[in-house]
Amino acid sequence: MEELKKRVEELTKILNEANYNYYVKDEPTITDQEYDKYLRELINIENLHPELAKENSPTRRVGGEVIDKFNKVVHEKPMLSLANVFNEDEIKDFDNKIKKEGFKPEYVCEYKIDGLSVALLYEKGKLVRGVTRGDGVTGEDITHNVKTIKCIPLELKKPLDIEVRGEIFMNKNTLEKINASRKEEGLPLLQNVRNAAAGSIRQLDSKIAAKRELDNFIYYLPEPEKYNIKTHMEALEFMESLGFKINPANKIVKNIDEVLEFIEQAKQKRNNLAYEIDGIVIKVNNIQMQEELGYTAKYPKWATAYKFPAQEVLTRLKDIIFTVGRTGRITPNAVLEPVILMGSTISRATLHNEEYVKEKQLMINDIVSIRKAGDVIPEVVEAKIDRRTGQEIPFKMIDRCPMCKEKLEKNAGQVDYYCKNEKCPKRNIEGIIHYVSRDAMNIDGLGEEIVEELYNLGFIKNISDLYFLKNKKEKIMEFDGYGEKSVNKIIENIEKSKENSLERLLFGLGIREIGTKTAKILASNFSNMDMLMQASIEELESIKDIGKITAESVVNYLKENKELIEKLKEIGINMQYLGKSKKENELISGKKFVITGTIKDIGRKEIKEIIENYGGNVSESVSKNTDIVIVGSNPGSKYEEAIRLNRTIWDEEKTLEALKNLQ
Repeated sequence: MEELKKRVEELTKILNEANYNYYVKDEPTITDQEYDKYLRELINIENLHPELAKENSPTRRVGGEVIDKFNKVVHEKPMLSLANVFNEDEIKDFDNKIKKEGFKPEYVCEYKIDGLSVALLYEKGKLVRGVTRGDGVTGEDITHNVKTIKCIPLELKKPLDIEVRGEIFMNKNTLEKINASRKEEGLPLLQNVRNAAAGSIRQLDSKIAAKRELDNFIYYLPEPEKYNIKTHMEALEFMESLGFKINPANKIVKNIDEVLEFIEQAKQKRNNLAYEIDGIVIKVNNIQMQEELGYTAKYPKWATAYKFPAQEVLTRLKDIIFTVGRTGRITPNAVLEPVILMGSTISRATLHNEEYVKEKQLMINDIVSIRKAGDVIPEVVEAKIDRRTGQEIPFKMIDRCPMCKEKLEKNAGQVDYYCKNEKCPKRNIEGIIHYVSRDAMNIDGLGEEIVEELYNLGFIKNISDLYFLKNKKEKIMEFDGYGEKSVNKIIENIEKSKENSLERLLFGLGIREIGTKTAKILASNFSNMDMLMQASIEELESIKDIGKITAESVVNYLKENKELIEKLKEIGINMQYLGKSKKENELISGKKFVITGTIKDIGRKEIKEIIENYGGNVSESVSKNTDIVIVGSNPGSKYEEAIRLNRTIWDEEKTLEALKNLQ
């Protein structure tokens, strides 16, 4: 047995090195036949002696693990997206904003890979978790599929506890091979590399993901100061030294002119790359400068993404139809002759409102140019007026709802028309779809088609009806597609939604002007629904980021929908904010903190939560903007930096005393 154990270790080392040399360094050291021979030998040993199989064995690369569902995971540090710029002026504006802060930045330019972001967590050098970006705060656990990506190390070259972030993608030739095979089998073709990669990584059966030959580049280290790293390029080189695949195209540039030169070169190389890119990411190289520039609610201020100009195609505008949204807003939509644009078949595009259509002088039967805004959303650019034949039909805005035929209304000073009929079927359907959506009440199993079908079958007419579906279970199961297992799961998820925090309910109700961020602001300021319902317009306006229009919308909605709110209360839906409300403290509120070393009897994460709960901010690096540095035992270089910059220092005793007084 001891000899077998040594052989497993030997084979594991051979295969891991072969994977690294082939998929990361692009320098194969053994033949495919040799690799297959060693892999078969290891599989045979593990099958005969499962106790010798390691969690991160190279055999996991071929897949085989099947999961029931994707579990949600909260990121320890949010995975923020990047602000986009689309032209030279906006790139220069990004640079100027940084210079106005008193900095002279150098940048790192990177290709913006057309794939999906992933966070990889290692403990003692071993891969323990792979998580999608999700909404930036919460992602999905895709570890079983991440392990099949051969350029992602299962074990690092050093036994570190570390998180890194990167992009999973599919190469162009891989997509071609997959589609050739799917065509022979009579299966629908995968439209583009982004969708193919996203669909592959979300397979419940990892064998499918393994066959898709996904690839990965690592591009970000969340906590570089832990490793005494001073620049982003150093972080990339450090991650490469651990065994990660880093894009060799990454480049340090000294100024914005060199950024523009890099972009022009990338445009020339774009079509010849093995993978798709849709732009260039520009990052400030100096880590401390990044920390001092900071973040907005959504984006880092020290990085931006330049998006390549959208490719355009021509097609015919066959018709303009109208849809009704959850708030009753009427939207004109272009019905197009299907056309392939950047790998996707486009047959519809929103035309937003009457003014938009008139401004673009669109007529039915026009030849129009189509592009993807930000390479994602199809939009009509213009009508080719010189190609008109006289068969075109002028656009005419409707004056009645296309669903319920009620007269449409348009508020003074606004461009949108609304159906004000609260019982309009389409409004109700869209409202329920919004209510069950991921960012709202997050009721898995109730997709758009199922909601619409349950509505048309008469099982639900409004959101409160969802909570009585459990009483109609047997009748629902009489219809095709509604097995006992799936219906039970839907009912279980509906019941679970009763426990959601107040901000999800506020967003789910579909109050005009209320997005996820505003819903959380309202919930955290008023704690429960009763307090919010008693608030006046003036009280709401006094809250930061709440304007008059939003305040009026909230007050009017809650006044007009008291009966619905009371019914939801009776059903047992939580009306309390479950998050932590910010409190005030003169020692902490509005101050910027850095924590270094170990504080007795309390973890760094707990200290950070307390500071943020009282309106303070915790940064990773000491700078001239830092107010207080908390120093515990065994502090790092941050302590020396705090002394050099003459920052206020709290030792362990002072910290514990300050935190104790907050209780």
